[in-house]
Amino acid sequence: MEILLLGIYSFFVWLIFFKYQWLPWNTVSQVIVITLPIIGITLLILLLNIVAPSSADVRVVNYVVSINPRVNGLVTEVPIEPNRPIRKGEVLFRIDPTPFELEVNALNAQLTQLDAQLVTANANQRGLNQQLANARASKESVASKLKLAQTREGQLRELARTGAGSQFDYEQAQNDVVNLQAQLAAAAATEAQVREKLAARTVSGEQDEIANVKAQIARAQSQLADAQWQLDQSTYRAPADGTVVSLALRPGAMAVPLPMTPAMTFVEDEQWIMAIFHQNEVRKIKPGQEAEIALKMYPGRIIKCKVDSIMWATAQGQLPIGGMNTASGVAPIPPHSLAVRLLADRHDKELFMASGAIGNGAIYTDSGAPIHIIRKVIIRVGAKLDWLILKLH
Repeated sequence: MEILLLGIYSFFVWLIFFKYQWLPWNTVSQVIVITLPIIGITLLILLLNIVAPSSADVRVVNYVVSINPRVNGLVTEVPIEPNRPIRKGEVLFRIDPTPFELEVNALNAQLTQLDAQLVTANANQRGLNQQLANARASKESVASKLKLAQTREGQLRELARTGAGSQFDYEQAQNDVVNLQAQLAAAAATEAQVREKLAARTVSGEQDEIANVKAQIARAQSQLADAQWQLDQSTYRAPADGTVVSLALRPGAMAVPLPMTPAMTFVEDEQWIMAIFHQNEVRKIKPGQEAEIALKMYPGRIIKCKVDSIMWATAQGQLPIGGMNTASGVAPIPPHSLAVRLLADRHDKELFMASGAIGNGAIYTDSGAPIHIIRKVIIRVGAKLDWLILKLH
């Protein structure tokens, strides 16, 4: 663009000083003619860098997920191919589920056995409670009869003493009282015996039988849930829409959950378009502003975008307070720079952009709209130059 402006300026200089000779071509005019474009272009570029900042470092970044199996096992199936579109939920690989199925079946059988033990323990508990209730009721019944017999004995004693009653009836009443006292003692002994049986079900310092069985059932259910989870993990599915790269996993290999050696690398379809600017260039950039990028994989094409946000935090803003400094990714933001996230406009939203694609771009702020056209021309000229492949072989 600068060359084009210089060409236009040179044409008017030729018309004014040489073609029509409207002004003399002397030392003063020569100094002015040479100085004026230098100052003008310098000021124009400096102003453009404020109102329409450009970036020579535009990147297309995708989320990359290292796929690590959660369980150990022999790989039986890998139904996918590398570099092919994969939908979320599709099977990436399967591990032999036999050992996990056996564990699930064994725990199910254990739970069935424990449920039967719980039913038996509850039945025994209910039986003892019923025996205790029967013994208590029998004791209360005998106590009531004894009270009535003792009252009758007292009445017959008074009648026998005055001669109004039979001595035989009095002796019979005494015998009934003795028998009922014996029955009451037997009922009390039965109740005490049942209570001892109930007390014997609680071992000193330990849970009783029912609580112990319930604890075993809860533990077995937890183990069953873990075994079922491991069985589910034997089939690994795609976490999102994307593509698998670096696929080295094949049937017959051992899948091991080691983070340092992932089974495969999954690249999600969700992308970030990042434009890198110097920190003093983002002062007028706001979300929603218009932007344009030109990727080298699409020579001559301008991709319309909108500003989504500015990444105000980078790895260089982290101090090693905790004893370690975390770097950000394989391609960190250069020092003294900030990244601006761009979103492709609706017309270019479905355009395929390879992860790692690079190019140039510019953002058009709310200021200096009349000179934005100069930046747009510069971007388009640079995009056309991408058609040139400068190789000697």
